[in-house]
Amino acid sequence: MELRWTAMTRMIPASCTLHCSILRAKGLKPMDFNGLADPYVKLHLLPGACKANKLKTKTQRNTLNPVWNEDLTYSGITDDDITHKVLRISVCDEDKLSHNEFIGEIRVPLRRLKPSQKKHFNICLERQVPVCAGLRGTTGRGPWGDQVSRTFSLPPQLASPSSMSVALRGISCYLKELEQVEQGPGLLEERGRILLSLSYSSRRRGLLVGIVRCAHLAAMDVNGYSDPYVKTYLRPDVDKKSKHKTCVKKKTLNPEFNEEFFYEMELSTLASKTLEVTVWDYDIGKSNDFIGGVALGLGARREARKHWSDCLQQPDAALERWHTLTSQLPPAAGALPSA
Repeated sequence: MELRWTAMTRMIPASCTLHCSILRAKGLKPMDFNGLADPYVKLHLLPGACKANKLKTKTQRNTLNPVWNEDLTYSGITDDDITHKVLRISVCDEDKLSHNEFIGEIRVPLRRLKPSQKKHFNICLERQVPVCAGLRGTTGRGPWGDQVSRTFSLPPQLASPSSMSVALRGISCYLKELEQVEQGPGLLEERGRILLSLSYSSRRRGLLVGIVRCAHLAAMDVNGYSDPYVKTYLRPDVDKKSKHKTCVKKKTLNPEFNEEFFYEMELSTLASKTLEVTVWDYDIGKSNDFIGGVALGLGARREARKHWSDCLQQPDAALERWHTLTSQLPPAAGALPSA
């Protein structure tokens, strides 16, 4: 049976967004006792898959030829993402009485997409799922010539939808371990994105830090949302006077702050500093929850280092960049502060 999906993707570098239009699928595998399925589509950015960067469509009921026509958008796509990330598009069957079941997937390396141009896909879903070490698999080439390894083929021609359900039941048990494996050793869990503005003011002799907005934050509350706010420190901070904090935005994973903080300091001194930015979930009556953070400085890596370096080299220029929030700050940033 041929499994097909149709989607369009478009990368817009100026706004750092990735637009995905999920259109339709044809000839999906029956997954339920009635010979039909309740399919939906999930998107993940790999490596670093987590709930914070998962997007999904609505579920289409009792059909093997679903039509979604939904637009899903990732904000805060960085140059590092374009170089290293892969968009995983998976189709699953929703089952209210047990685990949702995997139907098929395809992976699109972001480097294959051209900026500001729509790309239309109409290709077969792979009836394979990647698994963690210890399960037998194969190695081959994907539709773009990329190597695809450690895959586990589903048994062909199962006797009935109920047999298929039994065979696929355990797949969801591996998904969490799989995502951890695909992140690779030493990589931290992603918790969302933050848009920061840096500018050194020659007139005021200090650093202006703009907290613009966040996107795709991890949900910390039982309602599926967070009540986020942002804190900044300029390290080392012996006197502990560099702390600044935004207001709290209620019940949102995509807050807009548009707040600005000022650190009075000579440009030459700023080169030895590290800007620590952390996002927290505000809770009443208990400790606030750490969502994620990023550290910017000459000792940082990739985008965080480049943003800081560009700020030092271009005084009086306002430089906005997206940064990935991780579950722990890099060791160079020091111990995690209290909320």
